[in-house]
Amino acid sequence: MKFLLGLVVGLLIFPAALYLYFHMGRLPVAVADPPFWFERQLVRLPLHARIEKEMPQSAAIEPTDANLEAGAHIYREQCAACHGLNGLPSSFAGHMYPHAPQLWAAHHNRSGVIGVSDDPPGETYWKVSNGIRLTGMPAYGKILSQTQIWQVSMLLSRADKPLPANVQELLKEPLDLDPAAPASRQNAGPNGK
Repeated sequence: MKFLLGLVVGLLIFPAALYLYFHMGRLPVAVADPPFWFERQLVRLPLHARIEKEMPQSAAIEPTDANLEAGAHIYREQCAACHGLNGLPSSFAGHMYPHAPQLWAAHHNRSGVIGVSDDPPGETYWKVSNGIRLTGMPAYGKILSQTQIWQVSMLLSRADKPLPANVQELLKEPLDLDPAAPASRQNAGPNGK
């Protein structure tokens, strides 16, 4: 009988302690907090398994100059604020948790890899379309068309390769994130015209 009573009390103590821990505000929920114990592993393992299972195995479009240019325009409008441009990292990506990867920057530990250029385009397509929980990465599947998502995915898969001059220009031109700026200045070319 004592064993059974001890088991019941033990089973009740753990959820009560967990509730108190959460209720007291000790869980690291601020971006500046250090990661929670096993937090990265808890997210990465199922994420990678799900992407492997669901990502498209072949691209629905070809990386033509027109598709790469369309992808660059979409990237500038939807992605560059967090993920940066070529030579122009995002000013706030390092203050996000986890940090938003800079998709036009070289990897520190892998020679020749720029952004996600080492990922299959289908993996990037899945991430853009579905988003990733607990990262700030939104799901664009209901915002962009499948073709637009493929255009961005193909562009990013080629970040380590030479791109057409007009695409390179789009990816190097600074963003004007001032919402009060006139539309003509926001859409201005590299010389402000």
